[in-house]
Amino acid sequence: MRFHRVDVFLVFLLCLNWTWAQEKNGGYDESKFTEETDEQSEINENRQKNTSPDIWTELKELRDMVIKQEVDLSYSKTKIENLERETTVLEARLSSSETEVEELKRENAERPKVAFSFGLTDAGTTGPLNTDITLKFTKVFTNFGQAYNPNTGIFTAPIRGVYYFRFSAINNNVNAALGVQVYLNGKRVSWNYDRDSTSSGRITNAFVFQLEKGDVVYLVLPGGHEIYDDVHNRNTFSGFLLFPV
Repeated sequence: MRFHRVDVFLVFLLCLNWTWAQEKNGGYDESKFTEETDEQSEINENRQKNTSPDIWTELKELRDMVIKQEVDLSYSKTKIENLERETTVLEARLSSSETEVEELKRENAERPKVAFSFGLTDAGTTGPLNTDITLKFTKVFTNFGQAYNPNTGIFTAPIRGVYYFRFSAINNNVNAALGVQVYLNGKRVSWNYDRDSTSSGRITNAFVFQLEKGDVVYLVLPGGHEIYDDVHNRNTFSGFLLFPV
């Protein structure tokens, strides 16, 4: 189909060239034509012979130009189509990424924010006592989600997940033992002890627990042991949700 259009174009150019030649020679006159001498005919014939090669050369060049333009146009069209396909793929990926981001935002917004950090007291020494007591950390630094209750000293997991806990304790009495126990749902999971006759006792520990909703974690001061705290916040209890499961 492409070369058919080119052929039509060449025929059109030939017609124009013939018309131009006729006008240049004074137009077509039948009476003059019948009276044309052999000499004039020979001149015209020679003129056409001398002119024809130039015309065909120009027409060939024009044909080649048209073909080249059509090839270039076809290449450009293919390139545009490829770009359109790539753009469609990129738009699909972008839409998918935006959807994932929205889902993550929604999950993050729906997930409870759980984090707490408390100091024990400004009252000084607690203990030694004849029985175990739950340590109530009452000096709040932060309590996102209100999962830790300073009135009871108990942390209650608001959702099923993995949680991190850490505590530190000190005793400034060289004649008394320092001890802290960690309890999970009423069961002791850690017994931490220190007694140094030459300096204050110090202990610290950390745990990662997988908890069900409603599970409880708390610290206990064993009977016969004491702990010391003041405005310098020497004893702390902290924890936060790592991720839900």
